[in-house]
Amino acid sequence: MPPSLADLEQQRSQLGSQLARLGDLRPGSVTGIVRRCGKSNCHCAQADDPGHGPTLRLTYKVQGKTISQALPTPAAVRKAEHEIAEFRKYRELSRAFVEVNEKICRARPLEDTLSPQEKKRRKRSSGKSHTK
Repeated sequence: MPPSLADLEQQRSQLGSQLARLGDLRPGSVTGIVRRCGKSNCHCAQADDPGHGPTLRLTYKVQGKTISQALPTPAAVRKAEHEIAEFRKYRELSRAFVEVNEKICRARPLEDTLSPQEKKRRKRSSGKSHTK
C-alpha cells in the first residue's frame, strides 16, 4: 500500500529540516597534484623522477571552467573534505526532497489544489449553456 498523503507531507517536512541543519558546503574534490617545476637543474627534470608533490588542491567547476585552490595545511584539507561531504549530503537530501514532492503531487486530489474562486466557478458551470 502506498504511503498516505499525510505520511508523504511528514517525510517532506523531515527532509526540509535535515536540509536546514546542513553546515558549510561546497562542490568539488580534493586531488593530489604532481608537477614538474621546469627548472633544468632540478631533480624533477630527470626522466625517471616523479616530480614535485603531491600537493593537495581543491578542484571544482564554475560556469564550465575548472578552478583549483591550494590546500596548504592538513587543517585546510580537513575543512575542504568536511564541506564536500556536506555538499554530497545536500545533493542526496535534495534528490529525496524532489522525489517525495513528486509523490505528493501525484497523491494530492485535484480538488485540494483549486482556489475558492475556481471552486465557485466549477459549481456554477454545472448547468447547460444558454448560447445559441
